[in-house]
Amino acid sequence: MTSFIAALHLGVRYLRHHRAQTLLLASCLGLVFAIPAVLRISLRAAEHELLHRATSTPLVLGTRGSALDLVLSSLYFRRPAPNPITLGDVQAATSTGLASVIPLHIRFHSQETPIIGTELEYFSAHQLKLASGQWFARLGDCVIGANLAARRQLKPGQSVISSPEQAFDLAGSYPLKMRITGQLAPNGTADDDAIFVDLKTAWLIEGRAHGHDDLTTLPPDQLINPNRDTLVASPAVRLFNEVTPQNIRSFHFHGHFPDYPVTSALIFPHDSKADALLTGRYQNPRSPLQLVAPPQQIRSLLASLLQIEHLLILLFIITSSCALGITALVFALSFRLRAREFQTLRDIGLTHYQITLVRLVEINLTLLLALALATLAATISHLLAPHLIRILLTHS
Repeated sequence: MTSFIAALHLGVRYLRHHRAQTLLLASCLGLVFAIPAVLRISLRAAEHELLHRATSTPLVLGTRGSALDLVLSSLYFRRPAPNPITLGDVQAATSTGLASVIPLHIRFHSQETPIIGTELEYFSAHQLKLASGQWFARLGDCVIGANLAARRQLKPGQSVISSPEQAFDLAGSYPLKMRITGQLAPNGTADDDAIFVDLKTAWLIEGRAHGHDDLTTLPPDQLINPNRDTLVASPAVRLFNEVTPQNIRSFHFHGHFPDYPVTSALIFPHDSKADALLTGRYQNPRSPLQLVAPPQQIRSLLASLLQIEHLLILLFIITSSCALGITALVFALSFRLRAREFQTLRDIGLTHYQITLVRLVEINLTLLLALALATLAATISHLLAPHLIRILLTHS
C-alpha cells in the first residue's frame, strides 16, 4: 500500500507539472472514446423524435412523388415543400366520411420560422395547449410556438411579419404583419418552433387575397377606368399589409376556394377498416395524389440509418485501435526520454516494481481523465441532441 501511495503521489505530481501535454493527450483520447457514444445517442434521439411524431399521424395525403419528403414536410415543416394539392382534394377526402382530414399550407416563413396554415383541429389532434392568450379567430391572427416565443421575446399582443420568398421579390408573396393571439405550451416537437395561422391567412400571404381602400373614395388618377360603372384599381392603390378591425371588411379573395393550394393533409381514420378503405382509394399509380403512412416511411429511414451506424462504429473501432496504439507509442517514447529521471528514482531507493507502478499510475490517470471528458461529451450530447435534431429536421 505504501508503494502504491508513493507511486500515486509521483504520478499525480508529474501530470500536474505537465498539464498542457496531459490535457492534450487526454482530450484526443476522450474525443476518440466519445465519438461512438455521441453517434449512438444522436441516432437514438433522432429515432425517438422521428417515431414519436410519425406515430401520432396515421396517414398523410399529398402529391405523388417522394413519400419521405412529403412526410418530413408535413410533420417536421422541412423546406422546400412538395408540389401542392388543392383544397378540393382535401374536401374529397373529407367527403368519404372515413376520417378526420386536416389541411396544411407550408410554404412561407418569418425570419426562417415556418408559417403553418391549418385549422383549429390540428391543435386538438396533436394535443397542443395554450400557455397564454387564445387561438386565432380572424384573418391575420397567429399562434406561436414556445421556443419561438422565448427566442424572439414574443408574446400575445405583439406582431410578426412574414418574409418574402426572395430578397427582392416585390411582386411575389405578400409581406403580412400578423397579430399574435396566443402562445403554445412547450411539447418538445417541431410545433415549438413554428407560427400557426388559418388557411385564409396563408393564402393572403400568398397573394390570393388583398385589402385596399374603398375604390369609390379614391381620386381618378388611382383608377384605370374612372368613368365606367365597374371600377378597376390601378397599381398605385395602396394595399394593406395588416388586418385590423377597421380594414378587415376590405379584404377579399379571388378565384374558387376548391382550387386554392395546400401542401398536404393529415388524415386520421376513424378505425382500421376506414384506414384500409382510404389506403386502397389512393393506390392507383395514375392518380396525381398519394396516401402515405408516416410510421412506415420513418422506419424505412431509420433502417438505413442503422446500417450506416454499424459501418461508422466499425470505422471508429479501427480508428480507436490506431489511436490507442499511437498513445502507447507516445508513452513509450516519453518513458525513454525520461530514462535519467527514472535512474534518479532508483538512486534514491525506489525499486523496479515501484517505478513500473509510477508509469502505470500515469497511464491510468490519463486514461481516466480521457474517460471523464468522453463522459462529459456524451452527457452534453444527451441533453442537446433532441433539440438539435428538431432544428435539423425543420431547417434542413
